Amino acid sequence: MINLISDTVTKPTPGMLAYMMRAETGDDVFGEDPSVNALQERVADMFGKEAALFCPSGTMTNQIAIKVNTKPLDEIICDVDSHVYQSETGGYAFNSGVAINLIQGTNGKITAGQVSTSIKPGFDWQPLSKLVVIENTNNKGGGSYYTLDEIIPIASLCRQKGLRMHLDGARLFNALAETHEDTKTWGSYFDTISVCMSKGLGAPVGSLLIGEKDLIREARRFRKVMGGGMRQAGYLAAAADYALDHHMVRLKDDNDRAKQIGEILHTMPYVKYLKPVQTNIVIFQLQDNIKDDDFLVLLKTKGILAAPFGENTIRFVLHLDITEDMMFSICDTLPKLV
Repeated sequence: MINLISDTVTKPTPGMLAYMMRAETGDDVFGEDPSVNALQERVADMFGKEAALFCPSGTMTNQIAIKVNTKPLDEIICDVDSHVYQSETGGYAFNSGVAINLIQGTNGKITAGQVSTSIKPGFDWQPLSKLVVIENTNNKGGGSYYTLDEIIPIASLCRQKGLRMHLDGARLFNALAETHEDTKTWGSYFDTISVCMSKGLGAPVGSLLIGEKDLIREARRFRKVMGGGMRQAGYLAAAADYALDHHMVRLKDDNDRAKQIGEILHTMPYVKYLKPVQTNIVIFQLQDNIKDDDFLVLLKTKGILAAPFGENTIRFVLHLDITEDMMFSICDTLPKLV
């Protein structure tokens, strides 16, 4: 089967598995896993920050970021399609006791002007606006991405108004494959950054939270209370390290393949609407007379797995396990459907 459900479905490559098995490990709860420590130092340096923390998932790194950047009765500001709102089980309220202030952006992207009008004046009956969360790329926005020129005005406003900024960069490296912008420059505009190793980069597990030393020291405590303290995690850290060395350079391939599929879908009569394809995600809405469940069954009979994405919508995600032969099959099949 050709699995386009997510870029999280990838399996470690033979080279990655071999590298993992050679990893030196220790107890990371005590800070004694050399492979984890080396990965944390490497990724922190990539973004010009003092420290990083290796966690099991991007949801955990986002939730910890909200926790260390806010206090109860604060609020976070983000787009309505943000992962922290749509896909983290209301964790902002459960874990941090904060409210959420949603902006209706464009394909998951918000502007400084929208943030400015969303900041509350601080009356007793209102939560205090404290943290802006930017998701790059935006999953529900169809893999849309920000450029630094779009981030700088938001960051300037936040500094002026005393708001903190968190970057949910689960697929940030897919965006940077398009913009060719520098990770250190991106890091300079955010208080905390989350990057995922198990999506486009193809590692089996893990995300990192990046920030200054005091914040990450506090984050370690919250990782522990959330059950995220791992022991000999060096095998997983080694996979992430290998991915940074070997899989970063091929992310543009996934983006380009998604665009190729998008060009085909744009002309298909069964497609009512296609979100702009900018990175490795393709999201399209079916015509009203075609139900998403039926369409997914039809795809499966053709050897293609995909994800339902609400409102009669389908999502494809390209990743390193998709071969040239698979791409040929996808591009051959899509025009023959329905």
